[in-house]
Parts: sequence; C-alpha cells; structure tokens
Amino acid sequence: MVGLEEKLRNRAVNALPRMRGIRSPETREVFERISYVFSHDLKVVNYPRRPCVAFNPGALLMGSELWVFPRLVFDYYGYTSSIGFFKLDVENLLNGKLEKPIETRVVLWPKKLWELKGCEDARPWIEGERLLLLYTGFGFMPGEMPGERGLKLMWVQGLARLDLNFNVLSKGFFKIVDEGKELVARMKDSAFLKVSGNEAVMLCRPSLGGVEVCWCGTADLGELTLHANAMKPVLVHEEWEFKVGWSTNVVKLSSNEYLIGWHGVLAQDYSYKEGLAILSEEGELLAISNYLLSPHGIVEEYGDRPLVIFGNGLIKYRDSLIWVGGVSDYGIGFFKADLEKVLKNLKWIKG
Repeated sequence: MVGLEEKLRNRAVNALPRMRGIRSPETREVFERISYVFSHDLKVVNYPRRPCVAFNPGALLMGSELWVFPRLVFDYYGYTSSIGFFKLDVENLLNGKLEKPIETRVVLWPKKLWELKGCEDARPWIEGERLLLLYTGFGFMPGEMPGERGLKLMWVQGLARLDLNFNVLSKGFFKIVDEGKELVARMKDSAFLKVSGNEAVMLCRPSLGGVEVCWCGTADLGELTLHANAMKPVLVHEEWEFKVGWSTNVVKLSSNEYLIGWHGVLAQDYSYKEGLAILSEEGELLAISNYLLSPHGIVEEYGDRPLVIFGNGLIKYRDSLIWVGGVSDYGIGFFKADLEKVLKNLKWIKG
C-alpha cells in the first residue's frame, strides 16, 4: 500500500514534465532599492538582548502604517529564532525618510517542543480582530530513529492566532490527512489565499522525499489539517533549479486574481531569485513571470547565507508594489516597483 507521503510525492513528480517549460532563466530587474534595515537599527523594548540579525520579514498594510514582522536571532550558538514586530510610516519609507532606531517588540517565541529551535519567517493575515500568523516552527517531533529521547529535529508549518495587541491566543502546526491517515510533513513557505471562518485556501510547500514544489490545498484552521485529496501542484522547478517555493503573502488584484511572490533556487550557485505569479481564488496558475528580483552588490550578496533575497512581504500601495524581503539571512530590504510595469512582465497561462 502506498503511504501518504509517497502518494503526494508521486503527484509532484508526475507534475514536473507537465508543468515545466513556462519560464526561462532570464532575470529582468524591475524593483528599485528603497531602504535597508539591519539588526543594529532596531531597539527591542521587551527583551534585554540585542538581535544579531533581523531578516525574512512578513508585512501588512494597516492604513498608512506598514506593519513588519521580522525574524530575529539573538545568538549564534543555538541560533534560536523569534518573530518581532515594528511599524513604519509607508510614505516616509517610500521617500527614504526612515527614523532610526526603530522600536521593536518580540511577539512570538518558542514555547512548544515542535518550535523549540525557533519561530521563523512569518506571514501575517488579518481576519476581523485577529491576526493569523503563519510561520515555520523548527523543533523536535517523535521519531522512529534513535536520538535525543527518541526525537527528530524537523520544521513544520505553524499557525499562531494573536489579538491586535499581539497577545498569543493559540498556536499549533498543520498535518496532512487522508482517509484516516495522517502525515506531519516538513512544510514551510505557506500563505493564505482565502480565509472564511475555519476554512482556508492555502498555498504551501511540503518537502516530500526531497521533492519541493509549490502546492495549493484546502485547510481546516480549527483542526489544523490540509486535505491530501484537494492538494495540487501549482508551480514546479525548472531544469536549472533544484526547488521553488512561495515567497510572500498574496495581494488581491481583482475578484479572481491574486498576486504572489515565488522563489527559485538555482542549481548553478544556490542563489535565490524572485518572481511573481497571478493565481485564481482556487489557486490555479493564471500568469507567471521570469525572475524580477535578485541579489546585487555586497550588501545583498554577502551574509550568513549568501546570494539570497527572500520574502515574506508583498504590499500594494497606490500604484506601487512594495517587496519587503530578507537579505542573505541578516538584513531586511525594501524594494519598490510600478505595479503596471510589473504586470507587463507576467505571461498569461490562462484567463
């Protein structure tokens, strides 16, 4: 009998030849560098230590304020991550008038065994008076192999519910279920496409026997489950890449068009390059770009993990698209492009 992980892996492998060939390795830089924020620019007000690095930030636009949720690391020994929060005036940001230091709070930190090594890479979603925070939990799970108390180290897709004062109401991690079977998959790079009560259309990137492609599925936010039968590959790596993933939250363009950032990791040099896609509200791929944002110069190319621009924030503000991204696992970059210009670089697949 085929196990649940193998079943999903086969689905991903079978999608590779069918879904490849829609992109080229071309890079066309369309984003302007606005500003950078580094750990020494932050003043953490509710924790006594200073962060070593701040990177891979989620983002929300709340009126004229840009809410930013960076990943913070306070030591290089355990390298245990937490998620912080700071806010910026978006007009000041666009005009290059950031006031530093920036007051920052730690809002999510490890409290469970499955996240004991870190809370990473937040992607926020506002639902009424609640903040849903998707994040990667890195920690320990029961394992079959001998180890520390029979545990194995792995990452899972976490979800925290917070009120708008950043009090944590609940947290847990997603499992994939199918006809009585249950899989705790190594999963990250998730984003909500649509949320209605406890039902969500969710984009995710499970690691299935070394195969990592972009998926869409339906999630039960009460049970924290993804339904295997509804999961479908949406975007796969091309022959010059060894994996792809979702990079950002979605930005609604119309009633059935949602813009999202994605990344490809190049086999040649392991660099991360970013592109954009348009999805339907069911998660169907409507349009795709080649690479539109990649690391340039020593500030972006050289860090704790070189050659990386990552997510996790994508914001539409007036006629501009703002990418709020991690820079080589040590800093935060703010990148701006004209939305109309960006959309001209996407090739329509359907619609």
